[in-house]
Amino acid sequence: MEIKPTKIRWVLGVFLFVLGFVAYMDRVNLSVAGPMIMKEFHFDKVQFGMMQTLFFIGYAVMQIPGGMVAEYFGARKAMTLAISWWSAFTFFTAASSNFLTFGIVRALFGVGEGPLYPGGSVLVRNWFNAKERGTANSFILAGSFVGPVLAPAVTVAVITTFGWKAIFYIFGGIGVLVALGWWLIARDYPKDHPLVNKSELAIIMEGKTNPETTKKEMAPWRNFIGSVQFWAIGIEYFVADYIMYVYLSWLPIYLMEAQKFSLKQMGIAAAFPWLALAITTLSSGFLSDRLIAKGVSVNRVRTAFGAIGLVVSSIALYLAAGSTNPIITVVWLSISLGSLGFTFSSSWASCNELGQKFTGSISGWMNLCGNIGGVVAPTLTAIIALRYGWQWAISATAFIGVIGVCAWFLVRPDQPLVITTLHKENKAA
Repeated sequence: MEIKPTKIRWVLGVFLFVLGFVAYMDRVNLSVAGPMIMKEFHFDKVQFGMMQTLFFIGYAVMQIPGGMVAEYFGARKAMTLAISWWSAFTFFTAASSNFLTFGIVRALFGVGEGPLYPGGSVLVRNWFNAKERGTANSFILAGSFVGPVLAPAVTVAVITTFGWKAIFYIFGGIGVLVALGWWLIARDYPKDHPLVNKSELAIIMEGKTNPETTKKEMAPWRNFIGSVQFWAIGIEYFVADYIMYVYLSWLPIYLMEAQKFSLKQMGIAAAFPWLALAITTLSSGFLSDRLIAKGVSVNRVRTAFGAIGLVVSSIALYLAAGSTNPIITVVWLSISLGSLGFTFSSSWASCNELGQKFTGSISGWMNLCGNIGGVVAPTLTAIIALRYGWQWAISATAFIGVIGVCAWFLVRPDQPLVITTLHKENKAA
């Protein structure tokens, strides 16, 4: 009698959704509370943009180390430490009292969030087969994008009732509980989980060319650096994240200043672009897995989804910049950010295929490049908006998408980097 497979991998997938949700709620809360913080401490746009940038510096610095730690010590330990760390500094944000303390706390908050997504990518590599990774990667991403959907309304409600500090105390405490839950539920490998039966383990291991191993290895960075694919996936993600972080850092303030929304109106309107992004991320991950299962090549699916997402995003963002109707503007902004779901889902799934057993390192590299965009976007957008106005700031963001589209045609996710570099070494010999 055939034993019905357990579904523990999908339980972990749902938990990844929760982790992404909490991480982005913690991150976007500062942006939503921004008008009150700027008023109370007399920060101008550039100062507030620099505070956002300090977060991204800390976050970007920890991408590659975070991925390597997850590969070496396991995603369970790396991610538990990361959640605990950033939750502590979420709590400390409420105790900040000037530009220096806000800057230090936000930078260290970024350090804590750094290992989350590379660690999640390692977990997906270990727990899902190639036909399920698009969907699995979309869980943590969709959770990330649901965070900003609820953050404006939730944050505004808490702030108007208890003040801006309360939101950081509340979510700091929630994060500690989430870290404990992850430690209790997660395992690095499915074979080590007491609730995974043999039928589910067989599904997880289907099609894997290299079996699970606990052998500690360092990624061949010197070979990676010489690969066009390595640079291409970094460049396309720089562009995608640059666009997304403009939304994350400035959407609430843009809606209030340029489109004249009230605080409560902004709390509703700012949710729609993020809701669109969450929906497309989940649906594109599922759709890409279905296409690959039906025999469409990995390269064609990942490249098409990644490039088309950036094309639509850039066009819609440019139209949003020229719109004079606030409602139409929100529609274009929602289409623009929503279409990036195809790019994000394809990018993280491509890391699993390019990196293989070094998925953590490759995803860390990709997210490092993306968050260099996060370092640049808040402050550069503020400078352009101050000097030339919001229309120019949004239009400039739209034109950057062209670079990412070109880069996607060089990623070639059907050719793993480890195999490619070894092949080159053998030919040279």
